[in-house]
Amino acid sequence: MWQLCLSMVERLGIIVMVAFLLTRLSYFRRLIYHQQVDWTQRFIIMVIFGIFGIVGTYTGLTVHVETFEVAKWTWSLKENEALANSRVIGVVIAGLLGGWQVGLGAGLIAGVHRLFLGGFTAVACGVSTIIAGAIAGMVHHHKKRAFALSPEVALVVGMAAETLQMLVILLVAKPFDRALLLVEEIGVPMVIANGLGSAIFILVIRNVFQEEEKAGALQAEKAMRLAEATIHHLRNGLTPQSAKAICELFIQEVPSVAVSVTDRAHILAHVGAGSDHHFANEPIQTETTRRVVETGEMLIVHDRVACHDPHCPLHKAIIAPLKRKDETVGTLKFYFQSEADLSSITFEFVKGLSSLLSLQLEIAEAEKYYQLMKEAQIKALHAQVHPHFLFNALNTIVSCIRIDPNRARQLLVSLAYYFRKNLAGTTEMLSTLEEEIRHVQAYLTIEEARFQDKLRVRYDIEEGFDRVVLPTMTLQPLVENAVKHGLKYMKKGSEIVIVVKADRDMVKISVSDNGKGMTDEEVAQLLRTPVASSKGAGIGLYNVYERIKSLLGEEAKFAIVSAKGKGTTVQLTVPLKEGKEGDVVAYASYRRR
Repeated sequence: MWQLCLSMVERLGIIVMVAFLLTRLSYFRRLIYHQQVDWTQRFIIMVIFGIFGIVGTYTGLTVHVETFEVAKWTWSLKENEALANSRVIGVVIAGLLGGWQVGLGAGLIAGVHRLFLGGFTAVACGVSTIIAGAIAGMVHHHKKRAFALSPEVALVVGMAAETLQMLVILLVAKPFDRALLLVEEIGVPMVIANGLGSAIFILVIRNVFQEEEKAGALQAEKAMRLAEATIHHLRNGLTPQSAKAICELFIQEVPSVAVSVTDRAHILAHVGAGSDHHFANEPIQTETTRRVVETGEMLIVHDRVACHDPHCPLHKAIIAPLKRKDETVGTLKFYFQSEADLSSITFEFVKGLSSLLSLQLEIAEAEKYYQLMKEAQIKALHAQVHPHFLFNALNTIVSCIRIDPNRARQLLVSLAYYFRKNLAGTTEMLSTLEEEIRHVQAYLTIEEARFQDKLRVRYDIEEGFDRVVLPTMTLQPLVENAVKHGLKYMKKGSEIVIVVKADRDMVKISVSDNGKGMTDEEVAQLLRTPVASSKGAGIGLYNVYERIKSLLGEEAKFAIVSAKGKGTTVQLTVPLKEGKEGDVVAYASYRRR
């Protein structure tokens, strides 16, 4: 019996070979991963496992029931002969992986074949093979995929299926005495061998896929690491400088002899073999690269790379497009020494890198347009000098010329500074708190002269914060908003208070008025969207809020406290940091673009 068991275990090498070959089939892989498999592909898998069961039948050992002599390879059985075989393995695996339809189909193919092979156990073995496929399929449907792909489960189901076959032989095969002797002789070896065979089959499949998944995970991790390393190089788009930095980084991480990046017409950078004659700013030399630029599809160059230098060491290449939206803006090229380097894993890795770089180029482009939009908003804010303000200021100055020339001269100086600051703000992103306060003072000097005793301005500014850096045109819109809207309906007693105070490692800047105030709904609306105004573009307060969020980061706070009839306070809280020359810097995340 044990000699029979060893002989059957020897045949498990066929199972390993079949299992590995099946992992090469794309639709079999989709079946393993529970992806969509159509009925045609499912039928093919059913036939494959059915044939696997037939092969297991033919590679079995013929056992003479009376003498128990064992013979190898048989094409038909006599009435007093039976088979010790591994037929049930293919049927069980079909059911575990494909479900009851695949398992039952494979069982029918292998079972009907066994029925016509002959022998006194033909009916019993044929029927039990069909039942084994259905049972394995039921295990597949009632358990998760990870459970079905467990070698332990395959071992138990394989042994159970073979045990079932032994019971069916005892129930169906006649005469019973001969069936009993047969089961005593081959039962244990077949249960052990078929259980082990099923477990080994699943183990081979799982290990192959696990190794591939591990390799893919490593490649993905490397791709993400490279993407993170290259992201700051591509902030300004695809340039010779960024291309060279990318090539120098990639050649260290990817087993290639050279790396090159081009735009649509020229080589931007080339690092590695061939750099003695592949220079930056030269036109693209090869037709394959031009084809990638035109089609936007990846290409593998199997022949020698076309080059004007006959001694060029570049032979094989993978060329991937670099895209921005749907437009191909350049190529990424990896050069290799041999055909073996052009593996599918390398191809997918290069494809992933090109996709990541393309995404970064799109982000860089979007960020560029975003900054242009923000600058346009800032310029719109700076240009928001209303004609009525200018006319009123000039009228006030004219009225002062005769009765108070010194006052008129002071107002002209303030008006000149106000306009000069507005014009300078169209090109400057940052200014100091001192400059912001002077801008506000110039504006309020004119407004106080207009309203005379109606408006009073009070400053409460802590010393030591003159060099605090803020986004330009931060305070003036807040003060102007208080004058135009907060004090609009007050006939006298109007007051604006500007406060600058330290609060630990923060500085708080507030502009308050004692005007009519706003409801909570009006305050929320101000911070959600620009509010239309009959005397302006309506973007002042909202624009300041948006710029503070984008330029100062999450550490900065912008708050509006208001109530009907009780005035309004707009408070800006910013973090304090030391500048390069000892200046106090009040911005967290702003960078000069």
